[in-house]
Amino acid sequence: MSWIPQQIAAELNAAPQQVQAAVALLDEGATVPFIARYRKEATGGLDDTQLRQLAQRLSYLRELDERRKVIIASIEEQGKLTAELAAAIRTTQSKTELEDLYLPYKPKRRTKGQIAIEAGLEPLADALLQQPDLDPEQAAQAYLNPEAGFADSKACLEGARFIVMERFAEDAELLKKVRHYLWENAHITSQVASGKEQEGAKYRDYFEFSEALKKIPSHRALALFRGRNEGVLQLKLNPEPGQEERSVTASSYGETLIANHFELNPEAGANAAWLRQTIQWTWRIKLLLHMETELFARVREAAEHDAIKIFANNLKDLLMAAPAGAKTTMGLDPGVRTGIKVAVIDATGKVLATNTVYPFQPQNQVDKSLRTLTQLCQQYKVELIAIGNGTYSRETDRLVAQMLKQADLNSINKVIVNEAGASVYSASELAALEMPELDVSLRGAVSIARRLQDPLAELVKIEPKAIGVGQYQHDVSQALLAQSLDAVVEDCVNAVGVDLNTASVPLLARVSGLSRTLAQNIVSYRDQKGAFSSREELLEVARMGPKSYQQAAGFLRIRNGRQPLDSSAVHPEAYKLVEHIAASAGKAVNDLIGDRDFLRKLDPKAFVDEQFGLPTIRDILHELEKPGRDPRPEFKTAAFKDGVETVADLKPGMTLEGVVSNVAAFGAFVDIGVHQDGLVHVSAMSHQFVSEPHEVVKAGDIVKVKVIEVDLPRKRISLSMRLDDEIGASRSGSAKPQPAAHNKQRATAAARPKKSPQDRGASAMGSAFAEAFAKAKKN
Repeated sequence: MSWIPQQIAAELNAAPQQVQAAVALLDEGATVPFIARYRKEATGGLDDTQLRQLAQRLSYLRELDERRKVIIASIEEQGKLTAELAAAIRTTQSKTELEDLYLPYKPKRRTKGQIAIEAGLEPLADALLQQPDLDPEQAAQAYLNPEAGFADSKACLEGARFIVMERFAEDAELLKKVRHYLWENAHITSQVASGKEQEGAKYRDYFEFSEALKKIPSHRALALFRGRNEGVLQLKLNPEPGQEERSVTASSYGETLIANHFELNPEAGANAAWLRQTIQWTWRIKLLLHMETELFARVREAAEHDAIKIFANNLKDLLMAAPAGAKTTMGLDPGVRTGIKVAVIDATGKVLATNTVYPFQPQNQVDKSLRTLTQLCQQYKVELIAIGNGTYSRETDRLVAQMLKQADLNSINKVIVNEAGASVYSASELAALEMPELDVSLRGAVSIARRLQDPLAELVKIEPKAIGVGQYQHDVSQALLAQSLDAVVEDCVNAVGVDLNTASVPLLARVSGLSRTLAQNIVSYRDQKGAFSSREELLEVARMGPKSYQQAAGFLRIRNGRQPLDSSAVHPEAYKLVEHIAASAGKAVNDLIGDRDFLRKLDPKAFVDEQFGLPTIRDILHELEKPGRDPRPEFKTAAFKDGVETVADLKPGMTLEGVVSNVAAFGAFVDIGVHQDGLVHVSAMSHQFVSEPHEVVKAGDIVKVKVIEVDLPRKRISLSMRLDDEIGASRSGSAKPQPAAHNKQRATAAARPKKSPQDRGASAMGSAFAEAFAKAKKN
């Protein structure tokens, strides 16, 4: 298996020994966060992203190797394994090519070609291929076999054709050529299914659509496949776009490819007609249909990969959003008829009080609501107010502003919080266990308050898919999506670190080396014996073995414990090293911690030994400067514009502040406080060319945008981050951006999105995605 580390090393642009070390650690049960943080010497500093890629490729190549062994054994058992075939099987690094090589030898159901072979027609097929001047009708007479169903020459010639077709369609080299040709040249096309025009109106821009297979962006590909799954669109592979007017009798390039590959001339000789039809049938019935299925699967797989990557990036940004901190917080879950659900929690997230107020119709209890909110703020010394961004959030925000002004509580900060997934959590078994005494609706207010204090700690309680920051998340492989999102959550939790004495079971379960059972055991131990005083005490927890402790300890924090280093990311295995560094400086460990100026004067090389190399020592010294530092950004809030609370309040040309709620392949959605996110298309993000929206913004970013166009009937909002764009009236009366002169050509093209099928596709995809995203946020 030595070839696998070599292969992965080449792909990662790393040294083979780095990969070998990482593979050995993974095989021993080490987690990616642990390896990335505490085994840098072994892996040469491979980061978590590289290690995730390494683990994924390792799994693929090992599966390939196992499949290779099975295939060799199968062909060998048939007595058909040649040295040349064995070499080809052993050297290929593609599962697709491996299956191509196996195709002629793969046990399969009885085919027409096999039936013909059993009837003795294979010599006829060979003769027709090798002897161009052989008369087919006359040659077939010698192979009549009425008992097997070949009673005349026509049946015999058809049987010979099926033998040849199967032989051609199972040729690995030909398949490789055809696959390459189609990938480079073919288009994916779509048409509306008969009678589905009204039902599938949101796909109307795909009713007659064509785009190069290898260039179609992931969002358009997924929109096409969703349209097909819903029965609205019919998809086909067009192997030769632009050749639709070719004569029916002219050979396609695919047919020419087959003829050239086998050095055949279907235009000359007595058997030309038979040979020509055999090649045509091979191309149209066997190869083209097979390749359409395979290449569509390839496009879908790539599109799913991109969609999952986008979801993962958005989830990471959301999880790593700035925490407001450990402050007494009031959470408000806005509602109209059912009222505003209120929950007050202390700095640790413990519920102090709950209530429901009814300031809106039909009750209209404004004064009573103001008194209740004021009393709660004063009684519990509330420092923050978190308002869910659902229905009536802006009205609730206005009510809170009135309350703060009347009660002279201006020191309290109010923040509108993304509540995506709060209702899912509220109804979950976990929420029932955490807050059995609370009604489901009140649990949502608690969750909103907690996610303002610490988004990461609260969002880990929700299944990542329910957070609603994905692109076509229900159309991708759910197993791959879950695997990717779980990895993101794991990396984020371990990057931040976890307070051992306050963390919930879901949060602890995401720590390196801890299972859900171990996490539950930790909480049970904490409940029975009180707060942990040291990391070492973890070894007393049921089922906590040395391996789990090694993997987890560095990511768990204990504030004000017996050992000062327990509050840092320094691993317990390095405590003696820190003590040695302190002793060499004539200082106590406590005095060393936080002494930035002194620590920066130390030479890391002076402390290198057999166990700890330079990377680890540099990490330790850096950590000692500010133990347990939080890598998340400083907490900031967006200021929504007063008087702009619904889509109807928007006017083209307005400049507003908003929060990026989601980033897709075609742009970013921004919450500007009107209960409907606006879309900044990728072409409106910058005056410079932007190929990847995530390079410009991420979920949670506070941005300034200009309103470009408002479609009230469909509640669509078009925004621009190019604030110097001028808004002018088009002939149709809708507002369009008038860009700066130096960017005129690009922006003019963007202002006419329906001119090309590709841009029409982006529009349709945006419509479908916007609707799906809106539904996800409501949950």
